[in-house]
Formats: sequence, C-alpha cells, structure tokens
Amino acid sequence: MKTISSILMLALSVGALAQVSPNVTKETTTTTVTVNNGTGKPKKVTKTETTEATQNIELKNADSNALNKEVKNTPVEVTSSTKIQGDGIPTYYEMNGARYIFVTDKNGYKIASKSDMNYGVIRKTAGGQYVFRTKQGTSIAHFDDSGNFLVETYDPKNDGFRLETYTKVSNP
Repeated sequence: MKTISSILMLALSVGALAQVSPNVTKETTTTTVTVNNGTGKPKKVTKTETTEATQNIELKNADSNALNKEVKNTPVEVTSSTKIQGDGIPTYYEMNGARYIFVTDKNGYKIASKSDMNYGVIRKTAGGQYVFRTKQGTSIAHFDDSGNFLVETYDPKNDGFRLETYTKVSNP
C-alpha cells in the first residue's frame, strides 16, 4: 500500500512540474557565402541568425478541481542575435583618438591603422584569451561584454601591468 501511494505522489509531483515549464521555440538560420574579390583566393563569410521565443505556460483556473483546464494567454519574449564570421570582415576600434581596423583571418585578426597597414596581429589562445603582437611588443588581451578590446601589457619599470582599451566603434 505504501508503495502504491509513493508512486502516486511521485507521479502527481512530476505532473505538476511539467505544467510549469515554459514553451520555448528556437530557430537558427545559417547562410554561407563565398566571395571572390579577384585576388585568387575566395573568402567565406558565414552569417548565423538565432531567434528564440519563450512563453510561460499558465492556467486560467489553476486552483480548480477540473481535469481539463484552459491555458491563459501570456506574453511571448523574443530574443534574436546575429553573428557574422569569416575572413576579411572589418571591425573598427578607436584608442587615444586613432582609428584601427581589425580584420578577421583564418588565425585570428590583423590590425591596421591609417599610418601603418601592418600595425599588429591577434591570435587566440587555448584559454580563451588573445595574444596581441605589435612592433612595440607582445601583450595579453580579451574582448569585454561591450565588444571593446582590452590589452594588458607588462611594464618592467613599474613591475605592473598597463591597461589599454580599444573602444569598438558602432558607426564606422
């Protein structure tokens, strides 16, 4: 008897939990384009668009003893994101009044400025950070949540680190 009542209570609790879960719809569309710009080496650009719609499921008369209950209309929250990847996609940054162009390549990024087309390179490490190499030296760097590029350089004179921020430009 105890076994039957335990199974019945477990089934009812699982059923109650199943009704609270939200309705989630996720759609991902990936488009890959190969561009031949006349240099002899075609470049691939991949655009991934992800759309997620979430709706909480609520019952109109949740406390009633009726078996079949109506679902209450609740708002749908829609989030979407677009990610573009590929060789040769430029992103613009500024630091100390100078503008820099970060261009993706197969190993990371190449950086150019108005005065120096080969300003530096960025390579991703296995730990998720980046190695930032310029003519002045090599530093460790990472991107923050806003897309800015933060560079930490060791300063042997002060025995500390110097932080430089390349601010992402939203309107190139």
